[in-house]
Amino acid sequence: MSNEHRDTGGHGQLHGLKVVEFAHVVAGPLAGSMLADQGADVVHVEPPGSGDAARAMGPKKDGHPLWFKVAGRNKRSVTLDLHHEDGRALAHRLLAWADVVIVTLRAGRLRSWGLDWEAVHRINPKAVLLQVSGFGATSSQADAPGFGKMGEARSGAVHLTGFPDGPPVHTGFSHGDAVTGLMGAYAILAALHRRDHDPDFDGEWIDLALFEPLFRLVEWQVIVHDQLGTVPERAGNQLAVAPAAVINTFSSRDGEWITVTSATLRSVRNIARLLGLPEEEFATAEQQHAGRRQLDEGLRAWVAERTTAECLEEFTRNEVVASRVFSAADIAADPIYAEREDIVTVDDADLGPVRMQAVIPHFRQNPGQVWRTGPALGQDNHLVYSEWLGLGEQDLADLEKNGVV
Repeated sequence: MSNEHRDTGGHGQLHGLKVVEFAHVVAGPLAGSMLADQGADVVHVEPPGSGDAARAMGPKKDGHPLWFKVAGRNKRSVTLDLHHEDGRALAHRLLAWADVVIVTLRAGRLRSWGLDWEAVHRINPKAVLLQVSGFGATSSQADAPGFGKMGEARSGAVHLTGFPDGPPVHTGFSHGDAVTGLMGAYAILAALHRRDHDPDFDGEWIDLALFEPLFRLVEWQVIVHDQLGTVPERAGNQLAVAPAAVINTFSSRDGEWITVTSATLRSVRNIARLLGLPEEEFATAEQQHAGRRQLDEGLRAWVAERTTAECLEEFTRNEVVASRVFSAADIAADPIYAEREDIVTVDDADLGPVRMQAVIPHFRQNPGQVWRTGPALGQDNHLVYSEWLGLGEQDLADLEKNGVV
């Protein structure tokens, strides 16, 4: 079946919710993706010709970028030149149509194009606006550019990541952007809950800076500094302020990496018993803390003498919590991922069947679905502008002729 007119078929918790994105690359669009996965109608607005910069990012197959096949899934793509007066007028029609508006443009550009909070609220007083920026709309740097890695660095999380004798380390994916998108989706749903229960709801402006979500998730760093005057530092694989007796990665005889972790007194005693150490010497939290190096060195030698399969079998038998460090290939072959139905196959117009993450989390009563990969640029212009917004065929043809869409 063609993706052009296929809809979500009523699947998902958010079926009927209308969202428009004036947002590119990762953070804002990922917030929209979370909503689209649960059935919302999400319209992704892109400039004609070039499209979202995410379309050119990452590996390609036969010239087709793979990342956007996932990042743009379940969405409608329309093109619109916001530099053009007619383009801005059509953008305002989208604002009036939507329940939720997501923007990632700089504050000055939002004002000049009539996509700032004041304009959105005037056009659609019940709309929820998520505005994602580098430093937040109320800061002195409201018009400064920002990317997710900057947000990671500013959040304090990168300072805590890595080993004490090495440099601070970023994660190998768009961590700051992704967490911002997830928190943005959470904030949108919170605002929609109030809209649905408060007869006096007067719209909502969610102002989210790229550094704030990770900053919020490292719960203890501010209070520790405030109350103890100390600065938590990098501790390798350990938690910086709550080191457990064992949290580390160990290399097996066949060269694979295994993570072993303990979070309770019993789990540490299980490790001691596995290593042939006297359990009574690791009976209390104080004893376990004092014996961390002994346990760590013992595990390193024990794992190195065995294959990954042998290690995991013994860990399971002794109730030691451990996992091989998974690569993408491991994920694709793993039975637990299969049992959870966490990977789905979706038909793509360019590549045929492709595999990607399923809708997560799983709703058992009314689940979302992946019904479409990232669409072609402007694929839904007619559907959105003519069928949804009521634009006449000749009007749309004129806009196309003038390069507005």
